[in-house]
Amino acid sequence: MGRLDGKVCVITGAASGIGREAALLFSGEGARICIADVNQEAGERTAAECDDAFFHEVDVTDGSSVAGMYSETANRYGRIDILYNNAGIMPADDSSVLGTEEEAWQRVQDVNTKGVFLCCKYGIPHLLEAGGGSVVNVASFVALMGAATSQISYTASKGAVLAMSRELAVEFARRGVRVNALCPGPVETPLLMRLFEGSSGALERRLVHLPMGRFAQAREIAQGALYLAGDESSYVTGATFLVDGGLTAAYVTPE
Repeated sequence: MGRLDGKVCVITGAASGIGREAALLFSGEGARICIADVNQEAGERTAAECDDAFFHEVDVTDGSSVAGMYSETANRYGRIDILYNNAGIMPADDSSVLGTEEEAWQRVQDVNTKGVFLCCKYGIPHLLEAGGGSVVNVASFVALMGAATSQISYTASKGAVLAMSRELAVEFARRGVRVNALCPGPVETPLLMRLFEGSSGALERRLVHLPMGRFAQAREIAQGALYLAGDESSYVTGATFLVDGGLTAAYVTPE
């Protein structure tokens, strides 16, 4: 018996990285899944590897696109139980507040902050209709600590997701909807590793701050999402759920 048997889940950003790993993991635990992403080819490939899933192309910055994603899922499966709001961007032109242009700032906010807002706005009504459910919003460890190698808009967006998750958790707690913020540490994904290309020592500079001495694997973050999505976390809401290898606990790390 799977931990998500009978549950219907919508995962944004599910074509690659953590979202893809979560889709494969959730499927193996019995969930029926909407694989939502802007990348059709990769999204359809992920859906094909799941037991019961379909791909839906979505722009999380557009309300009508997000509403359509949920409508198609509900029409296909009859209900929605889990929202895994994972879609996000971390572009190279988001840097220090001194160097980040207004357009770059807004592009990140539109996907990372507005996208989560829209997914909750149009998704939570489906959870209420189903009698309750779980919302997992992907924030980050950067919502809790700063970095001299700044990505100012990304950091601000993840702080907003964390605060929004707390607000929604309190608002809907007595209506059967749990809302938690999953806060990963650095994850070894193509999105992150591209930032270190051509910069000598940049990777090593970050690894020294990690007690475990390595980045997370996407599957390890997906395991945290699985716990928050399922009934095992039935008394967990409004949580800042860190899966960071001890990064936010560290002052001095082992040599």
